[in-house]
Amino acid sequence: MLLTLSSLSDDRNLIGKGEQPQVSIDTKGIIRVIFGSADQIFCVASTDHGVSFSNPALVAKLPEMHLGMARGPQLASSKNFSVITAMDKSGNIHWYRLAHATGIWKSMGILNDQRGSAPEGLMSIAADDQDHFYAAWLDIRTGNHNQIYFSSLSGSNTKWFKNTMAYQSPDQHVCECCKPSIAVQGSSVAIMFRNWLNGSRDLYVSRSSDMGRTFGVAEKMGMDTWKLNGCPMDGGGLRISPASAVQTVWQRKGNIYYATPGEPETYLARGRTCSIAGNGQNPLITYQTGDTLNVIAFPQKTPRMVGTGGYVKAVQLSATGNLFVWEQKNQIRFRKM
Repeated sequence: MLLTLSSLSDDRNLIGKGEQPQVSIDTKGIIRVIFGSADQIFCVASTDHGVSFSNPALVAKLPEMHLGMARGPQLASSKNFSVITAMDKSGNIHWYRLAHATGIWKSMGILNDQRGSAPEGLMSIAADDQDHFYAAWLDIRTGNHNQIYFSSLSGSNTKWFKNTMAYQSPDQHVCECCKPSIAVQGSSVAIMFRNWLNGSRDLYVSRSSDMGRTFGVAEKMGMDTWKLNGCPMDGGGLRISPASAVQTVWQRKGNIYYATPGEPETYLARGRTCSIAGNGQNPLITYQTGDTLNVIAFPQKTPRMVGTGGYVKAVQLSATGNLFVWEQKNQIRFRKM
C-alpha cells in the first residue's frame, strides 16, 4: 500500500506514527524519511518524487533512545549508502547503514570511540555525493563539559575515523542543549553550533577545506549578540551552496535570521526551530511560529504556510517542487509544494 495525497482525507498526508522526522534525497532522486517512535526507528521511501511513500519499515530498536526536542535519529544519503545515527541516554552514538543495492539496513556499532561521551543526545550528520559521511555532536569527554566533536566515514568502511575535537569553548563549554549542524560541499565541511561565551548564546561556524581533517577558527554569525542565562534549545540550520558559500539560519530572542560569515544578519520573521535546505544557489528556509509551519524561498521574505505542528524539514526536488515533512500530535506528515 502506498501513502498518497489522494488517500482518505484524514490520512491524505500521513507517513506514520512517530516524532522527529529527518529527510534525505540520494543521487538517484530517491527520498527517504526516518523518524522515531518510543525506542524504535522507522524509514519510508519515495521513488516518485514525493507523490507517495512506502509503508514504514523498522530499521532498529534502540532501548533508551533520545527522542524529542531536536533529539532523535539523524539521516544522510549518498550515492550507494544511507546512514542513520541514533543516540542512547547512556551517551553512545549507534549507527545503521543502508546499502542501496540491497535495500537492507544493518546495525554497524558505535560511532563515538569513547563510550558514554555523548549523553546530551544532540548531533547532526551530512553526506556528499561520493559516499563520504560526516558527523558533529556534543561530547563531554574533555573536562566533562560539552564541546564539539567530529568524525567522518569513507565509502564502504565499517568504522568511522578517530573522533576529533572540532571546537573547545574557552568558557568551559558550548551551549549544552542546542543541536549542532553540519554541511558538506565537495571537500568543504562546515559545522555550526551555539556557543557560550561571556554569557552570550550566539551561533558560530567552523569550516574545513580538507574534508574535516582540520577546522579553522570558529566565526560568530551576525553582528548582534544574545546575553542569556539559559539555553534556548534551538540550534538553527546550515548549508553550503554549490558556489561553496556558507548559509545559516537561526533564532535569537524569538526572531529568525539568515546570515553568511562576515555579513550582517537578515531578519526574516518571528519564530523558532528553523532549518535550511536546497540544492541550488538560493535556499529554502523553514520555521515555526506557534504551531504554524512556514517556508521562505530566500531571498524572498514572504512566507508560505506548510502545515501545522513542529520540527518541519525540507528537501528541494528541482523542477518537481519541494517536499516537507513534520511532526503533528505524534504523527509524521508530508506535503509536496
